[in-house]
Amino acid sequence: MTIRVLLADDQALLRATFRLLIDSVPDMDVAGEAANGREAVALTRSERADVVLMDIRMPVVDGIQATRDITAADDLGGVKIIMLTTFETDELIVDALRAGASGYLGKGVEPQVLLDAIRSVAAGDSLLSPTATRALIARVLAQPGIALARAPAALAGLTPREREILTLVASGLSNDDIAERLVISTATAKTHINRTMMKLNARDRAQLVIIAYETGLITPGRKPG
Repeated sequence: MTIRVLLADDQALLRATFRLLIDSVPDMDVAGEAANGREAVALTRSERADVVLMDIRMPVVDGIQATRDITAADDLGGVKIIMLTTFETDELIVDALRAGASGYLGKGVEPQVLLDAIRSVAAGDSLLSPTATRALIARVLAQPGIALARAPAALAGLTPREREILTLVASGLSNDDIAERLVISTATAKTHINRTMMKLNARDRAQLVIIAYETGLITPGRKPG
C-alpha cells in the first residue's frame, strides 16, 4: 500500500525538502502541500491523505487547531498526524498530543527517522514510546496551575481489568511487559488495550497515557506499581 503524505508547513523550502525525500521511496506519495492549517484540513480531506506532517506554528489556523479539526472529523478517522517542531515548549507538544497527534519530530530529524516515523504511524502505532510520552506529560502536569482536563468519571465505562491495563500503559509498559505482569498472553493484552482505546475514543497509546494523567488515574511523580 502506498502511503499518501500531506505536507503542512508555511515554509516552502522545507516542504520542497520533505517532498524530495518522500518521492525518493516507492511506498510513499506526496498527497499535497498546505501553507496553513486551514489548507491542511481541506487538503487532507480532498486528497485522501493517510499521514499529515503538521507544523505547529502556521498562519491563519495553527497546526494544533488543524489537528483538532482533522481528528474530530468523522470522515477523517484514519488520518494520522506527526507534529513538526523547532524549539517548541513541552506545553505545546502536549497540546498537540491532546489534539490527536500520534507523536512529534524536530524539523532537523534524520531522513530515515522521518520515513520510519511515517510508516510507523500509518501502521497504527504511536510515534512516541510509551515511556517518553509518560515522561513528557508528567513533566508538564507536575507544573503548578495545571488542572485535570477530564473528570475521573470519564473512566466509568471501563472494567476493572481495563483500568488496570490503562494504568500499566501509562506507566510505560509494552504489550509484552503487560502480559508478563498480568500473566496473560501478549495477544490478550493487546485485545484489552484495543478495547480500552475504543471505549475512551483514543487514537493510540499516546492518547491513553494522556487520558490516564488527565483523569487523575496516574499522578505526576508517582509511578504505577
